[in-house]
Amino acid sequence: MNTQIGQREIATQKQLISLFKNRLGYTYLGDWHERESNSNVEAELLTEYLQKQNYTDSDIQKAISILKCEANAVAGGLYQANLAVYGLLRYGVNIQSEAGENKKYIRLIDWVHPWNNDFCIAEEVTIRGTNTKRPDLVIYVNGIVLAVIELKRSTVSVHSGIRQNIDNQKDLFIQPFFTTNQLIFAGNDTEGLYYGVIETPEKFWLRWKESNPDEPNELDRSVLQLFYKERLLELIHDFIIFDAGKKKACRPNQYFGVKAAQSRVLKKESGIIWHSQGSGKSLTMVWLAAWIHENIDDARVVIITDRDELDKQIETGFKNSSEKIVRAASSYQLIGMLDKANPWLICTLIHKFGRNHSEEELSFNGKKNRKSIDTYLEEIAKSLPQNFKAKGNLFVFIDECHRTNNGFLHQAMRKIMGDDVMLIGFTGTPLLKTDKKTSMETFGSYIHTYKFNEAVADKVILDLRYEARNVEQYLGSKNKIDEWFEQRTAGTVESCISAVETAVGANGKTVQQQRAHSAHSSRYLSGYGHQTRIERRFRQCDARSRQYLSGLPLLGDISGNYFAGFLRSSNKLRRRNQRHTRNFRRRRTHGGRI
Repeated sequence: MNTQIGQREIATQKQLISLFKNRLGYTYLGDWHERESNSNVEAELLTEYLQKQNYTDSDIQKAISILKCEANAVAGGLYQANLAVYGLLRYGVNIQSEAGENKKYIRLIDWVHPWNNDFCIAEEVTIRGTNTKRPDLVIYVNGIVLAVIELKRSTVSVHSGIRQNIDNQKDLFIQPFFTTNQLIFAGNDTEGLYYGVIETPEKFWLRWKESNPDEPNELDRSVLQLFYKERLLELIHDFIIFDAGKKKACRPNQYFGVKAAQSRVLKKESGIIWHSQGSGKSLTMVWLAAWIHENIDDARVVIITDRDELDKQIETGFKNSSEKIVRAASSYQLIGMLDKANPWLICTLIHKFGRNHSEEELSFNGKKNRKSIDTYLEEIAKSLPQNFKAKGNLFVFIDECHRTNNGFLHQAMRKIMGDDVMLIGFTGTPLLKTDKKTSMETFGSYIHTYKFNEAVADKVILDLRYEARNVEQYLGSKNKIDEWFEQRTAGTVESCISAVETAVGANGKTVQQQRAHSAHSSRYLSGYGHQTRIERRFRQCDARSRQYLSGLPLLGDISGNYFAGFLRSSNKLRRRNQRHTRNFRRRRTHGGRI
């Protein structure tokens, strides 16, 4: 039983400070309630860190001045200021401002060696703005605010803390304080820890989910997992994105999916990332591609889809994330890009690797036969430029891989790319047994999965609900229809009647059953030059049954809305259809409804 339920917020606050000090190794700066001039850039702490990195005092002062200038530039909005500061934190501050001078960077954070940084925590940090506010806990790395935590007692919803964080970012309160902030948190003991970034709407805040049975308290568990020094810097460095005016952080499934893929990438072992539809596979691709580019020598990423709209969507998504992706719009462009060392990031369609589908067939004695795969691949190889070889260390992302994981086009892609290529399949579509087997044979085992029920539980997507309904169909009198048919076919040989029933019926259905099946389509299409279902089936059967009908008297002109003239001779039927087709085209030309 959790004995902490019902405690006041200050008790929860002290509880977490103890975790930060004793288990996470953070330095406690104290209660800054009465401290004057609290800031999101504590120059004294940052100077102390940079001096330990052997930067000169002059360079340190230049770097801090540039950082503070960007952190205070909120006139263009919080998003733009935060974006500018993020660039300085991630890539360093260039202190050589004169044109023509070699760039000289001051690294504010050591991303490669997290333990070399100074991690500190302060409580009740009073920030004076348009209106004074006091965040519960503030996380400093080298004197720069990277995270804020708002706590609530266990009997108060965590969403109260979320709304408080959102309000604090407004002009009326302490907006400039959040220009350096990278992650924002709200939590309590019963609901755990939720997180977001600047300007994240309340409904998009995420709950961190990572099991650990050794930590029964939900809040303690999440804090220990998220604020572990390496994890915190990794989340900020590799899993934050500025996407067309919106800053975004990864969901837990995206983080663990990319992490699982990273270990496979190092071994170059292909596999499948199966994440439910709507769980953010496009951003997972962005984060994984960026990590590969930064951490793997000579890496190139090719993203393949099978639909033009998906290809455009991926191109737009990467460009919105400031990644320089190039779309290969033709086979010629694609081969040209692969034959050079750049660009490092390409998107294209699977069809650009192959030839026109009609060329996959050979004609022998008027009959078409499929080419063998060997013949097809030989033709692909002959069509490539002389001495062609796909350059670089290739990693191929295949979106909706359950659809493009076999066949001639996939084999052509493998032929062009070469043997030393890693395939990462992405899908969120439930796989049939045959699709699953084929996909795993092509790509390998699952790298990471995020199932439909997990996404529903996390409120990432809505549940799928299906209501089965039986639409009953009624006929006036089944017996009378059978009697009518028998009267019309009286005196006709049995073989002819069987042929008609075969043409009209489907899987042994009788005439009246077929009538019910076709009622809607016959009524709708009648008079527009289209054959009803019955007529189409009769025409298909006509060639086979003509030997039975030849020389026999016609069975009569069967009338009615559904069977009008379907037993007439094929010549009369053809002329009638031609006439209706002409009428249909006239109606369509003059705006007639189809």
